[in-house]
Amino acid sequence: MPVVVLAGFLGSGKTTLLNHLLHHSGGSRIGAIVNDFGAIEIDAMAVAGALGDSTVSLGNGCLCCAVDPGELDRYLDRLTRPEVGIDVVVVEASGLAEPQELVRMLLASENPRVVYGGLVEVVDAAEFDDTRARHPEIDRHLALADLVVVNKADRVDDGDRVLGLVRSLVDRAAVVPASYGRVDPEFLFDCRPRGERIGQLSFDDLGTSEEDDAHGRHAGHLHAGYDSLSFVSDLPLDPRRLMRFLDSRPDGLYRIKGYVDFGPHDPRNRYAVHAVGRFLRFYPEPWPAGRQPRLTQLVLIGSGIDAPVLGEELKACKENAPHADEHGMWGVLRYVRGPEEPGHDGPDHQGAAPEEPVLDEPVLEDPMS
Repeated sequence: MPVVVLAGFLGSGKTTLLNHLLHHSGGSRIGAIVNDFGAIEIDAMAVAGALGDSTVSLGNGCLCCAVDPGELDRYLDRLTRPEVGIDVVVVEASGLAEPQELVRMLLASENPRVVYGGLVEVVDAAEFDDTRARHPEIDRHLALADLVVVNKADRVDDGDRVLGLVRSLVDRAAVVPASYGRVDPEFLFDCRPRGERIGQLSFDDLGTSEEDDAHGRHAGHLHAGYDSLSFVSDLPLDPRRLMRFLDSRPDGLYRIKGYVDFGPHDPRNRYAVHAVGRFLRFYPEPWPAGRQPRLTQLVLIGSGIDAPVLGEELKACKENAPHADEHGMWGVLRYVRGPEEPGHDGPDHQGAAPEEPVLDEPVLEDPMS
């Protein structure tokens, strides 16, 4: 289950963006930890009017200043229990929070049901210059982000200048403009519930809101904010070539998801891949039983990416050699949970470093590694 950290200075539009996600979740149920007010599973409360096990409470002010580093784990444990039926969790940080500390807490989580879903930083285009002047730490926050939403873009006449300035301050992150927090949720998580639920609805099952009526449910063409690429190969991929591709992936490439066939390098398993910004992890799992073809299937999502070029680079990762290089998987295994960690269901890889790495961003490395 992805856990997305939603940060940004006071008044930037974080809550507006969260509300938009709730109303356009594609049927997925969103659990929200709202740092300023406590943590609630918003869909269940709004639809059923009952809190029950879906309610947790912060009660200690800013989450990033929590003395007990296991506190976030307790909140996540409540929200990720299978009986609650949540598909994604969004942590809306306080407007004065340190996003770096929130990400560290999440990466250090011992909950095997969650995976890091990225740091989304929201900025107010209309107030960006003044905010930077008063709070220069904003530049540091932007440098840590995986996705930056330049909100209230409709309120400025020099939107291109603001976008250019923000892009100059980020480190390979995707940067997208938005109005009223309208960002396509597919940028952040898969809008597909894990299974049919009887008697449980999400916000967008209830119809359009007044805001939707005022601005148009599809106003702004949300899909225009990003590009995507689907890649399928019936030949295995060479692990070393794929790691070179991942290590050099371009600015603006926000998400990579899917399955990889490494052929003779591990014939028993396919590798689920999950990348958000600079975070990367592989999950080995046995191939499904049956005679279905063994395929590599990947989806890449980003802003301003050159999809055809990326497709050609992935094609160059194909390999049809019948034998494996005994050291070929070392680069991949750096990003696999160690066999001693919860949730490891792959082969017992000897020599694999049990790391929680984040590509090219040492400041966000897991403090537990």
